[in-house]
Amino acid sequence: MTTLQRALFYLLLLAGGLLSALTWTSLINNSSLWFLQVLNFPRLAMLLALMSCLLLFLLLPHGWTRATWLFLASLLLSIGIQAYILFPYSSLAPTVVETVSKAAVSQQATFSILVANVWIDNRHAQELLSIIATKQPTFVLTMEVNQWWVHQLDGLGKEYPYCIKYPTRNAYGMALYAKLPLDKPTIRFLHHRQVPSFTTTITLPNKRQFQLWTLHPVAPFPSQYPTNIGGKEVALLRAGRLIAQQAQPTVVAGDFNDVGWSPNTTQFAAISGLRDVRRGRGMYSTFDARSLLLRWPLDYVFVSSQFKVLAVERLAAFGSDHFPYYVALAYQPGLVRH
Repeated sequence: MTTLQRALFYLLLLAGGLLSALTWTSLINNSSLWFLQVLNFPRLAMLLALMSCLLLFLLLPHGWTRATWLFLASLLLSIGIQAYILFPYSSLAPTVVETVSKAAVSQQATFSILVANVWIDNRHAQELLSIIATKQPTFVLTMEVNQWWVHQLDGLGKEYPYCIKYPTRNAYGMALYAKLPLDKPTIRFLHHRQVPSFTTTITLPNKRQFQLWTLHPVAPFPSQYPTNIGGKEVALLRAGRLIAQQAQPTVVAGDFNDVGWSPNTTQFAAISGLRDVRRGRGMYSTFDARSLLLRWPLDYVFVSSQFKVLAVERLAAFGSDHFPYYVALAYQPGLVRH
């Protein structure tokens, strides 16, 4: 082994050991420590890095000692852990919400929603408006809206005459624009003051009704805006309990500030009985639009069992740190939620 190969080998041992340690540490659940919660986010990047370490380890010349066998075992175990957690979000996994074609359902039973965290400092409103004009979703949910953003989106009123708005300066403002009437619209504050969530009843053209919830829980990491530092996220779980109590056809959309495989989001799904339309279809990483390597899904649409999927898309970037997330659904009457 040359001096360069030896240096690369020791660097590989350091990187692989650190990645393995982070993988095992990420399995610690129910912690209020923000850096432990954040370890759930970059699992795909960590998996790719671990696989790169494994490949380099097999290519570099070295002796086979107890230490090298132990290192190999730790890499394989860590790769297995990350792959096991991420597998349900790959296209190889079975879907949990059935796909249906437009030809198989009545158009009066279909609708779509575009979820867009605009990023409060972003000023590319026209690009978002162009995306909305192209996709023509039934509902447009925008988050991180302040008064500037609400003013820029006022033009949606012609095609989206129904809306709920709660702009703020704390990066948790929200606005919902709809082509269909919003019955009994309610602004809720599930945890933090000035961090709104919306609930409303939607009646489709075929007269079927469902509950629409829009959520944007605060982030678990340090920020100049509201956070959950020093405590656990409770807004998502409170919403899940309320949804379970109502036991009605339900759609939940929003930026969860969490990944779908985290304990918190998994618990939300279990409590509410809702299903993530993303599962079995692909990762659809919506954050961070500014990074090519560190990306993960933060924006979601969860549905009860009465709904089937027509389309799931991650749309083009528009200057925000989030990509827009588009989901088209069909309401299937006669199905019982369980």
